[in-house]
Amino acid sequence: MPRRVLSILGFTMIPALISSVTVVANNNARPAASAAAPATDAVARGKYLVQFGSCNDCHTPFRLGPKGPEPDMARQLSGHPSALVLPPPPALNGAWVWAGAGTNTAFAGPWGISYTANLTPDKETGLGNWTEEQFLMALRSGRHEGKGRPILPPMPWKFVGSLTDDDLKAVFAYLRSIPAVSNKVPSPVDPPEDTKAEAKQ
Repeated sequence: MPRRVLSILGFTMIPALISSVTVVANNNARPAASAAAPATDAVARGKYLVQFGSCNDCHTPFRLGPKGPEPDMARQLSGHPSALVLPPPPALNGAWVWAGAGTNTAFAGPWGISYTANLTPDKETGLGNWTEEQFLMALRSGRHEGKGRPILPPMPWKFVGSLTDDDLKAVFAYLRSIPAVSNKVPSPVDPPEDTKAEAKQ
């Protein structure tokens, strides 16, 4: 083949080769970007579900704001304040069968007294040492860490547990992303023995 023809072919093929190399380079770069996307998407999805499920209404202590009670977002999802020691709940009978504290983080009823949990990633007092599997098991079984004491009212664990595995994993991912708050929530209090007997009847 004449040298001039080879030269023409060479110049003609150079743009095609450059385009091919560019496409391969771009394709090789895509997995890294897409690998980071699912984690970000999961946190965003979890935030949406936490907001939709009104988790802050109970797990974030309320304070009195300029327009009335509002969640104290400086203590977002940190549960019942450890420093707030409540007096015994009022006597409940007749139509009034349960009561709640002004912070909306403590509740009394036939089950005894329950306090909303610290859902922040604090390792000592929150969910920092929980695994994703424990989180899913807890909301599927209604038991602390999936195997401990029952999760008490008014926590709607059956409602939350009806979410798909992917949605529950997204909620867990979001809870791991929020600021950790050191706040040891009190243990629940059992109801009096006479209340237990009435509940069994």
